[in-house]
Amino acid sequence: MISNKMQSLVANSSVIRAMFDEGKRLSKIYGEENVFDFSLGNPNVEPPEVIKDSIKDILDNEVATYVHGYMNNSGFEDVRTTIAEHESKKHGMNISFESIVMTVGAAGGLNIIFKTLLNPGDEVITFAPFFGEYRAYASNYDANLVVVEPDIDTFEPNIEALKSAITPKTKIVIVNSPNNPTGVIYSDEALTKLAKVLKQKEEELGIDIFLISDEPYREIVYDNAEVPCLLKYYKNTIIGYSYSKSLSLPGERIGYLVVHPEIADFADVMGSLNVANRILGFVNAPSLFQRVVAKNLNAEVDVNVYKKNRDALYNHLVSIGFECVKPQGAFYLFPRSPIADDKKFCEDAKQFNLLLVPGSAFGCPGHFRLSYCISYEKIINSLPAFDKLIALYK
Repeated sequence: MISNKMQSLVANSSVIRAMFDEGKRLSKIYGEENVFDFSLGNPNVEPPEVIKDSIKDILDNEVATYVHGYMNNSGFEDVRTTIAEHESKKHGMNISFESIVMTVGAAGGLNIIFKTLLNPGDEVITFAPFFGEYRAYASNYDANLVVVEPDIDTFEPNIEALKSAITPKTKIVIVNSPNNPTGVIYSDEALTKLAKVLKQKEEELGIDIFLISDEPYREIVYDNAEVPCLLKYYKNTIIGYSYSKSLSLPGERIGYLVVHPEIADFADVMGSLNVANRILGFVNAPSLFQRVVAKNLNAEVDVNVYKKNRDALYNHLVSIGFECVKPQGAFYLFPRSPIADDKKFCEDAKQFNLLLVPGSAFGCPGHFRLSYCISYEKIINSLPAFDKLIALYK
């Protein structure tokens, strides 16, 4: 017998993972080279060579019981200090190691934030389209996810709708930029308006509203685009970062939080994040990879690989009639479906061995997501299948 809450979660298990499993099934039937799986955001660019070198160096030259042992639940202090200095320099701010918590990826980071801030019945606001696991993370702490309707012309945050969504129960607003699934980078103008609304609502309602910036794609940007730092807009901000995409290390589960040094109740928040790491069962972020990433804060993957994929796929889809906002970052396209029923559209796509994720999985029906972090050859080979797919509706 499993819990009622888990029964619901199992019944509504990730559409993305289901499509990934479907890809493996179809590959056995038609051959891997003939199945075009755009479902999962699993980086296909290898980690920088310096990652391997750093692992070897640490294992050869640092004390094993230290490298593999327990530390403060928030992470090694020297690692947190190095990251704080890096963040301070990057953003032109004064951030100390006390503002840094090493986490089990961005997902672990979001969960310790939610554990720290949320009471049952509190509300977490997000902007559609959004990463579907936010709903599960809020549910973990008996909070409610409130979804702000999208602006499908730009996919920037819908500020007017946000004003109506905030209530006395609002505790968190979470944003994700560059965005999964659209690839849109939220503009300075949009974030300035967002911060202004939050400040006004805090004063009007007499509450603290915390802004969470989920940033696993911060370094995956194109055409000299820049990702604004939300710490500069609003004091009650926490950044959740991950190396899953920026260094192609998704399976290593390593990331960190940056807490604004002037956040409300700073000492209590930091103490709670530290404890949440332990009582949620993470205990601490993976020790070896804390030390690895601290040695490679300026390392990067070859983003031009993703840009080449983006351009080939985007240009072709637009040329054959799909409507799509061109992504500025991440490695996803989020075109409009040629029919209103995005789930049926994605089912139709399977007959051409195309595995796509319906937009309804991201709170935005009538669209679909493609993850283009696959080989360029696979993208080029998939283009005739998209021609056949769109022809169904003409």
